[in-house]
Amino acid sequence: MASEEPVFDHEEASVHGFELYEGTQLDVRAVISGMPKHVKDGFLLEEVAWSRFGHAYGSGHDVPERLSRLRSRDAETAGPALDLLWGRVVHQGTVGSVAPLTVPFLLRIAADPSAYGRAGVLGLAAATARREHWGHGTRTTFLRVATPELRCDCGGYSMNWSVEASRNAVTDDVDLLLPLLDDADSDVRTATCYALATASGEADRITDALRARLITERTPLVRASLVLAVAELGSEHAVVGSAAWARALWADPTQPADVRVPAALAWLCLVDDPVPDDLRATLDGLVTHSLAEVLDDVPWIAHVDDNGLDRTLDQMLNNAPPGVRCDDPWA
Repeated sequence: MASEEPVFDHEEASVHGFELYEGTQLDVRAVISGMPKHVKDGFLLEEVAWSRFGHAYGSGHDVPERLSRLRSRDAETAGPALDLLWGRVVHQGTVGSVAPLTVPFLLRIAADPSAYGRAGVLGLAAATARREHWGHGTRTTFLRVATPELRCDCGGYSMNWSVEASRNAVTDDVDLLLPLLDDADSDVRTATCYALATASGEADRITDALRARLITERTPLVRASLVLAVAELGSEHAVVGSAAWARALWADPTQPADVRVPAALAWLCLVDDPVPDDLRATLDGLVTHSLAEVLDDVPWIAHVDDNGLDRTLDQMLNNAPPGVRCDDPWA
């Protein structure tokens, strides 16, 4: 007789704390760390404990079917599957407890050159591995991947654990992601930067690869994303020299504006110094409507506010209040 599936008890966790489940079959971090490579590579979805975890609409038992559809080369099959996965595993700023289990498979789909919507697939993987900005683009929040404060998803599960597990899953598959920095599709390269920046480990190796790609990259949106990915890793992992690197870029008149302006944002987030006059002057001279149209689509900026670069600069330079897109229901 098969053993009964363990069930997460929200009320018990609220009384005794999530530590009650730490390291158990209900700790999604432990499940991710124990997922065999052959299960990931072979897309053996039936060997994953989907129903043990949940999303915005209940049990995660329906997730493998969506992932299977997402593998289709047919846009009419894969497109709706991706939309449904977005609406379930990352819903209104929450990361469901089942979300990390999708990451290894999402990354393998995205690594397949013939797959549909690869940039969107990578974007979903990255979204499971980071917190929602909720309009905050300040110097202390812009590059923050996770939050130390406890946040729970719709089912009462620790969203902190889910985000951590997704970040670990990204780290486990760095070897799949790094080659995508050279992908022919610029949208895939941008999404790869956003995903790599969430990694919980291998920060030095990833940073080296991002910096190397910046030297040869010719697409403005990707260049900006490379800069901010390096900065986010530097912020999360205290990578030595990150602030100095960012300052050298924004102060270098030979660099394009799509590198210098993101580097200025990065530097502001990596140091506690007052905003220097030469940085303000640099931004005044570089920020134009046409540049904003490009940088507004950079994931870090796009996810802060609908007004994009202008609002982000206003928060960082002038301590303006965030233009919150909607109230955070989980705060």
